[in-house]
Amino acid sequence: MSPPRADLPAPRWLAHLLRTNPAPVPWSGAARAAVAFSVPIAVGYLLGAPWTGALVSAGVLPVVTGDVAGPYRYRATRLGGTVLAAIAGFGIGLVTGADPWLSHPTVVAVAAVSALISAGGNNASFAALQLFVFVTLGTGQAAVGTDIRVAMLCIVTGGLWGLLVALSGWPVHGTSPERKAVAQVYIELAAMHSAPDDATALTSRAQLTTAMNTAYDRLLTARSWLSGRDATYRRLLNLLSATTPAVEASVAMVNAGERAPRDVIAHFTDLAAAVLADMPLPEPPARSAAGDDLEPADSPAAALYHALTRISTEQERRRRDRVPWRTKLGEWLDSLTSGPLTWFAAARLTLCVALAELARLIVPLDNSYWITLTVGLVLKPDFGSVFGRAVLRGVGTVVGVGIGAAILGFGADSHGVVLVLLVALMGAGVAIGKVRNFGILSAFVTPLIILQMDLTIGGDWGVVVARLADTVAGCVIVLVFGYLLWPGSMRPRVGGRLADVADTVARYVEAGLGPPGEDRMERSRCRRRAYRGLSDLRTAFQQLVVEPSQAGRQAAAWWPAIVALEQLTDAVTAVVVTISHGAERPAESDVRLVTAALGELASAVRQARDPGDVELPETDQLTGVTDQLAAAFDAVRGPDPSRPRFRFRRR
Repeated sequence: MSPPRADLPAPRWLAHLLRTNPAPVPWSGAARAAVAFSVPIAVGYLLGAPWTGALVSAGVLPVVTGDVAGPYRYRATRLGGTVLAAIAGFGIGLVTGADPWLSHPTVVAVAAVSALISAGGNNASFAALQLFVFVTLGTGQAAVGTDIRVAMLCIVTGGLWGLLVALSGWPVHGTSPERKAVAQVYIELAAMHSAPDDATALTSRAQLTTAMNTAYDRLLTARSWLSGRDATYRRLLNLLSATTPAVEASVAMVNAGERAPRDVIAHFTDLAAAVLADMPLPEPPARSAAGDDLEPADSPAAALYHALTRISTEQERRRRDRVPWRTKLGEWLDSLTSGPLTWFAAARLTLCVALAELARLIVPLDNSYWITLTVGLVLKPDFGSVFGRAVLRGVGTVVGVGIGAAILGFGADSHGVVLVLLVALMGAGVAIGKVRNFGILSAFVTPLIILQMDLTIGGDWGVVVARLADTVAGCVIVLVFGYLLWPGSMRPRVGGRLADVADTVARYVEAGLGPPGEDRMERSRCRRRAYRGLSDLRTAFQQLVVEPSQAGRQAAAWWPAIVALEQLTDAVTAVVVTISHGAERPAESDVRLVTAALGELASAVRQARDPGDVELPETDQLTGVTDQLAAAFDAVRGPDPSRPRFRFRRR
């Protein structure tokens, strides 16, 4: 038998699974995490009670793992709710943990409630996760006889300390996150125009979409809460709104294979610097006389120069009203009753947690609450592929247990300075790993929790081996009962989202190319919905493509359809830009043909059939749109040559 070849590529799903997110390293977040985790342990050693310091450090965990970039008020609300959920969960676990016949049903019930709460949005979902995680940790502490009052005081202190560290920059940098978000839009515009080839430009356009979505999310959220600084947020939001024509013109230029001159690229970087420094905006560059003579008035380049003159903070937007809590509660209840997905996710999590708790009863493992903890972390219903998270959790935990073994086995826990430095390093790794790769996060958070939880019981090599066995058992439960045997896990389930985005793009076509009754703000909103839907769809497919099942293969096969829809939306934007600068609108009948084709594409995807023949307009103005429609239809049909090719009937 010949030896295996070293140059063979890794399987598709494995390559995607091990890929790291190219997000910037959050150095400031890593520094805050290092301080937040290590200071309590240092204080504990100075006071002669390291186990107390370790429990206080554990209370910081929900703050570090839950912190996100955004307005300080939004972060305070998100992290405050997360800490309260963690404290409540830890208290429940401590009270019930001493009696196995009470603690096991309680953990299962909390798992079910956690899954249902997750339907209430991102913040509710993360708070629900911490509720479940700390119920499990609380039962583990109760099982070893930890004093309830002292343990609760430690967790509360840790949560408050974590909040203080996370929000310490609020008085000085109150609007800094929003300014960075708006400035990032200009940076991405400069990067897109500087791209050396079409592939890089396409990636830059996706990053520009993300930057626009992030900036709008932060500003709309901040304005509804921070009335004291409302004038600042209003100016930033007006500036972002006034930048939309420049974004549309830039996308049109790149879609046509053109790039902006160097002075325009430099102007975008100057705008970013002015926003960050809260300085007056620079004057836009003037077009040369040669450019005026050579380029028609409705060209993308002319549209971009005109759009640059409109970038200011003076254009007013209507203030968005706050959503009442009753409305939010009603939306959450609707999400529970409108479909079975939430209930299926809750049922799967409940089943696997029940099996994990059963394993704790019958398997002779020491303090084996990590089986349940692993199940909850892997099966969180809105955090991506179950298969991918189980594999990454297992691999990351093996690495993390190795680190924990080195710390405990070689007695580093008995040397306070060494342990504090190691905890600081692992805390920084948690902050970096959560934005780069779930496996990296697991590799750092595993030894950190081992130290925080097991310093209270005198951790040693046996504890490390037990944690490894617990994690493997939890991953096996998830992979077998939550993935392989769970109904629907192995079947494709991505078509619905692709079809919904096709419908959203069709609405943008109607608003942008249809009769002039739509106002500019409505057209802008439709464009943002289309690009946001495409961005979310790309993320969902990237999560699913890590699975070796038919669902993962279908996601990989339909990836060209997503790219085609993105380029189709760019082509529509290019036409919209020419219309806004004097070009005639397409005939209403031509627009209806395009929207009907998108409707047929969406129907075919939903019904799992080949798309039928449709008629498309044969006009030069819509050539880019129809070409990308053809590519999307071909991607949905697949490469099978035995089937008749899709035919366009052009008129």
